[in-house]
Amino acid sequence: MPSKDVMKSSRSHAASKGFKAGAWSTPLEDRFTAASGRLNERRRRLVQSILENPEDTYFLSSRGLAKKFGVDAATIVRTIQVLGYGQFADFSADLRSYFVTRITPYKVMKAATRGKRSVEDHVEQSLRMEAQNLSALDSSVSPQSIVEMARKIEQADRIVVVGVDLAYSLSWFLAYGLSWLGYTAESPVGSSGNLQHRVRLMSKKDLLVAISFGRCLRDTVDAVQNARALDVATFGITDNGGSPIARFCDDHWVVSVTNPSFNGSYVAPMAAMDALLVACAHIRPSRSLEILRHKDEEDMSARRWFTPNSPAG
Repeated sequence: MPSKDVMKSSRSHAASKGFKAGAWSTPLEDRFTAASGRLNERRRRLVQSILENPEDTYFLSSRGLAKKFGVDAATIVRTIQVLGYGQFADFSADLRSYFVTRITPYKVMKAATRGKRSVEDHVEQSLRMEAQNLSALDSSVSPQSIVEMARKIEQADRIVVVGVDLAYSLSWFLAYGLSWLGYTAESPVGSSGNLQHRVRLMSKKDLLVAISFGRCLRDTVDAVQNARALDVATFGITDNGGSPIARFCDDHWVVSVTNPSFNGSYVAPMAAMDALLVACAHIRPSRSLEILRHKDEEDMSARRWFTPNSPAG
């Protein structure tokens, strides 16, 4: 265990290089900060180079990393051991989580334009990655965890689903679907002040669902922390186990939003939420049928659907 003086020195060194330990850092950054005092200058520079180029390093093997940085594979292995990893696979997993928190739409688009690919090639790659994102659901979001989440929703007096920016489309979808099934659910919109005001009105009997990916948006993370301060149960949907959403929420799902272009893919989180709505509907099927029957009657009486004989507006 390093001394307090070494830890203090390590934190200062990490901060000077742009790595910040604490609540907003990833597990890999935390390990680097803690081990800086035990790394010689050469190995410290090696780790920094890996972290500064995650888009080029997270998919490489130990031999690939060694070749890229001009060292032998044994140096890579010994360096990650100093960081506290027993196996390269564990280091690689944390490196991918770090990459996910650092990638930006610009970096994704820049990487995608490096090769001489046709537009059709980019479209084909996007569709292939969508399929991969969906196939990953089997390991990250199990039917058991979906049913458990549905039971938490069943027990909650009110559900507040928080999603900011593009993730608002996901939060709105989930809240709307839950309200169809008779749950008191909302997805707050507007300013940060309005969002936090809604959270402050929550009680211990409520449930907050937070949706954010990558480094996670501050407003969403703040909503989780404010809810926890009120002893409100929290659940997160994010894309890596080291994100602030995953680390601060009581429980979470990890779904991939990887896409080869500037925008993230919401196929996997949508599939997970669809399955969750199915579970919520079938926990109490008689209630769901009664609610949906009334809605059918209301829709028919209100002439909601277009018919060929309807008068022109």
